[in-house]
Amino acid sequence: MKRTLYVSAAVSVALVAGGPVAAAAAASADAARAVPAATAARADVDAQGAAAAALKHYPGYVESLDQDGSVWHVNVIGKDGKGHAELEVNAASGAVTQRNQDHDQDSGEYKALIAAKVTAAQAMKAALAAHPGQVRSLDWDDDDNGRTPYWHVEIKATDGTTANVDVNATTAQVTPSHSDSGDNDENDNGNDGSDSS
Repeated sequence: MKRTLYVSAAVSVALVAGGPVAAAAAASADAARAVPAATAARADVDAQGAAAAALKHYPGYVESLDQDGSVWHVNVIGKDGKGHAELEVNAASGAVTQRNQDHDQDSGEYKALIAAKVTAAQAMKAALAAHPGQVRSLDWDDDDNGRTPYWHVEIKATDGTTANVDVNATTAQVTPSHSDSGDNDENDNGNDGSDSS
């Protein structure tokens, strides 16, 4: 009986003394697992994440977005087409700040955007499938000389080059951007057509 008492006492002492050691070991293991999670939380918010965060804050339709340093500027049209919000999404944290909001827009102005079969998120996905990299900007365009509405997407590739593409708002077909095809005031000779003589 004394022997059982001594063994029980020894086990109790070992548990009491070992408890803090086990707790410290467990805490170290938890801290080691928490470091990658903290690192992942600090990863920059990409264009798709910025659009999603903006829509969560102000439900509707993304009209445009672009990155300016550590901030994404996102313009969202309200679901009814009458509201408009200018939002900023922090690229490090994903926090959304509303900069401006207007509720008396002409709902007809955004009719094509609201009716588009291809959303901003789908346009970014299609553009990235054709040109892997990171989206730097996206703009809705529905008034370019009678052309079918499209999304203009700028992508920065991993090799540092930039691709500017248009994504058809009905079919999601990706084509080189028409804004890069020389549609400016210069003629083929490189001058603006004015006579310098």
